[in-house]
Amino acid sequence: MKYGYIGLGNLGGHLAASLIRGGFDLTVYDRDPALAERHRAMGAKVGSSAADVAGQVDHIFTCLPSPAVSERVLAEVLSALKPGATWIENSTLGRDDILRLGGLAEQVDVHLLEAPVTGGVHLAARGEITVLVGGPQTLYDLHRLALQAMGHKIFHMGPLGSAAVIKVITNMLAFIHLVADGEALMLAKRGGLDLKTAWEAIAASSGSSFVHETEGQLILNGSYDIAFSMDLALKDLGFAMGFGREYGVPLDLASLTHQTFMKGRAAYGGAAQSTQIVKLLEDVLGTDLRAPGFPARLE
Repeated sequence: MKYGYIGLGNLGGHLAASLIRGGFDLTVYDRDPALAERHRAMGAKVGSSAADVAGQVDHIFTCLPSPAVSERVLAEVLSALKPGATWIENSTLGRDDILRLGGLAEQVDVHLLEAPVTGGVHLAARGEITVLVGGPQTLYDLHRLALQAMGHKIFHMGPLGSAAVIKVITNMLAFIHLVADGEALMLAKRGGLDLKTAWEAIAASSGSSFVHETEGQLILNGSYDIAFSMDLALKDLGFAMGFGREYGVPLDLASLTHQTFMKGRAAYGGAAQSTQIVKLLEDVLGTDLRAPGFPARLE
């Protein structure tokens, strides 16, 4: 099968590279020509537009920053995709967006498989990210090998829309953990502990988390460079709050975290790294959380 990939940013670029390494016939496009040319050097073909890619392939992946962008790109590719093609969406969209856009695609006999990913850009770069899939079993089986080239663990969550729900839940937890980890590290610093040793002790304790073990290192380095923005964090937290209202679940911690990220965006801008949410506490207390021996980026 010939695949296309549209959206070669921090995350999509690594997912597309995994398909190339896996030996798949891949044609790519990004509005930044330099990103597409980087993938040409890896062995991909490069299309001149999203519609051009769609006209050359059997199925198409996208990884885009917002539901509005996904809808615009979908409108471009639907006229060019072959009937019976699959659109595989790696972006994080709300369940309502997934169902609505899937309905638009079905009108022209294009089928949607949602496949958002979780675990961080560093795991995507290694082909070890987790892939959360929603859609018919037949589509999951058809594209299983491509999904396995991208990720270490693949979970078929159920029908279309189910992956959107679990992805929002995992991101909600990650942002709550991030705020909590900043508070924990600040307690350690103000309590006179060596931060490197404190980080190691927490990582080996019942209080550890994936966020502490990964993003905590970038905080202690001072780079905060997780390649995920405040705007994206607020988008995902907004989806979580919407699910809370819909399902009647009081999300007290998520609500507080959402407000904290609103303050973070106001202070540092929507393009700031999401890990800079911890900098709010550093700035208020005039106390940095630096320690030697931690990387500027996760590998």
